[in-house]
Amino acid sequence: MTLTRRACVTALLAALPCTYALAQGTWPNRAIRIVVPAPAGGASDMIARTVAESIRQDTKQTVIVDNKPGAGGILAVETMLGASRDGYTFVLSPNSLVTENPYSYKFRFDPFKDLAPVAEVASVPLVLIADPRLPIKNISELIAYVKAHPGKTSYASYSPGTISHIKGMQFNKAAGLDMVHVGYKGSPPALTDLMGGQIQFMFDGMGTTLPMAQSGKVRPLAVTSAKRSPYLPDVPTLAEAGYGNLSQIMGTSVWSTPDVPQGIRNRMREELLKAVASPSMKSQLAALGMDVGSTTQTSAELETALRQDNERTGKALNAINYKP
Repeated sequence: MTLTRRACVTALLAALPCTYALAQGTWPNRAIRIVVPAPAGGASDMIARTVAESIRQDTKQTVIVDNKPGAGGILAVETMLGASRDGYTFVLSPNSLVTENPYSYKFRFDPFKDLAPVAEVASVPLVLIADPRLPIKNISELIAYVKAHPGKTSYASYSPGTISHIKGMQFNKAAGLDMVHVGYKGSPPALTDLMGGQIQFMFDGMGTTLPMAQSGKVRPLAVTSAKRSPYLPDVPTLAEAGYGNLSQIMGTSVWSTPDVPQGIRNRMREELLKAVASPSMKSQLAALGMDVGSTTQTSAELETALRQDNERTGKALNAINYKP
């Protein structure tokens, strides 16, 4: 009898890894939730809904997009952290969630201990734009204009402490300029003032700038991507203008918590890569002036890149004694 009981216990213990693997293998078997730190209708929301539809079609499971805007992504992340750690709740956000926002908001979590990136789904450069009424058509003319009007030109950012602010500051220094920074709460009010002549220049995201540039309401001078954007093919890169060290793109990624089983995280990554390869996703991103994220970058490589961007942001903000 003792031997029989021992044999049963041994058999049960041996079966546990198989049961665990089976549980991961059947993921998903219920609804998945993607939390977005942005309101409905914004770029992140539209990306999330396109991703959600792709996953729904592939897995035959419901995928819910849950909008939790505000507080620099804190509300969205805390929603995920408060959910079960079983691989059914994720966050989709611009990478600024971990590369920039920790310097401007008081996080109650560690972005690199409590979050684990799964995959990058989209990328987009910034565009250096100018008031189209200015006699400026390229970077050289911008520099000449600013130097001819010392202390009288300014550049906007869509929020202090963001890449929009940092890139302007870095360009200011690299070109030996004295432009004054003016921070806004979002791109729309900054663009309004630029078009109204209160602000002369701005580094803005492609998504909000593209329709303005195409209609002639702002003048694009350069993009921060390593190559020219297919959406503004006539606009040179900063590298072409001699400022290659200022090249940088913004990404949008999906995160889980690090304690979600690796097998489930791998499955979610596969679903995300399928989504970004779909025609509907490419069409949606193109409408936003965005490209798909890297399909070859591993989750570990993405985390390394995000840590490097976080450190680079910190150094840039510390150099100006930035205080949120």
